[in-house]
Amino acid sequence: MTNRPKIVVVGSANTDLVLQVPRLPRAGETVTSSRFFQALGGKGANQAVAAARLGAEVTFVCKLGRDEYGRGCYAAYQAEDMNLEYAVWDEETPTGVAFVFVSDSSENLIGVAPGANMRLSAAEVLRAEGAIAAADCLLVQLEVPHDADRAAMEMAHRRGIPVILNPAPPAPFPADLLDAVDVLTPNETELEFILKNFGTEGLDWLSRRVANLVVTLGAQGCRVISQGRDEMYPAFRVQAVDTTAAGDAFNGGLAVALARKLPLTEAVRFASAVGALSVTRLGAMNSLPSAAEVEEFLAGQ
Repeated sequence: MTNRPKIVVVGSANTDLVLQVPRLPRAGETVTSSRFFQALGGKGANQAVAAARLGAEVTFVCKLGRDEYGRGCYAAYQAEDMNLEYAVWDEETPTGVAFVFVSDSSENLIGVAPGANMRLSAAEVLRAEGAIAAADCLLVQLEVPHDADRAAMEMAHRRGIPVILNPAPPAPFPADLLDAVDVLTPNETELEFILKNFGTEGLDWLSRRVANLVVTLGAQGCRVISQGRDEMYPAFRVQAVDTTAAGDAFNGGLAVALARKLPLTEAVRFASAVGALSVTRLGAMNSLPSAAEVEEFLAGQ
């Protein structure tokens, strides 16, 4: 693939403080870490970097605190050759931080202090209208205010630009946010939360609200409900080390594939390969593979 699709990501930017532990601590328990490291994270940033490393021209709309963490994030995004024209600085609120425990069995436990992420406004997103209008795909999550997400989604939807909503982390959101969604990508926990939040137990209501529903199921693969079809796609078998950014890797890969006009079935396979490679490495952003690595991996399957 030689063309470079244009993708806009509106979302969060965090610094991850990661402890590798033999097992996840229980309430009130202290577990000694075998390793500590600092990494860049946030679902928006992870997905933006994933798309950039896969060859897309990425515009990242986010909000950073003007602090050490924010400056570190900005420099890292520059190094990924992303367009940061619409990255906003907050003079009062710190950059978002996530505290991550990763067990030897690759499970994780995460707490987030969102900081400046939750101060991204719809007006600040609207400044990126030109970039969104020129995009091949828009990718959003739930780690910034709903009004900011809605502003971007409605701009893209009016122009016929595909919108992917990754409804993560699990959190209430207004039903009308789904009106501008082309592909909804919850994991099992997020799907359960959505159905409970909207007072429905079955998938019929949700599959009528969105044209394409892609439910990620970890090692079991993913379930795709689209155009009246309900199909399972198996995951690639790999040795998992850290699943922290698997969903973000998948969504970044899906955005790139759909922006390149691949059919949803092929896009899901490509995204699954990106996600599979990401879990073979520790950390969030540093685990995201390059386009060449994904192509080599797929060629070997």
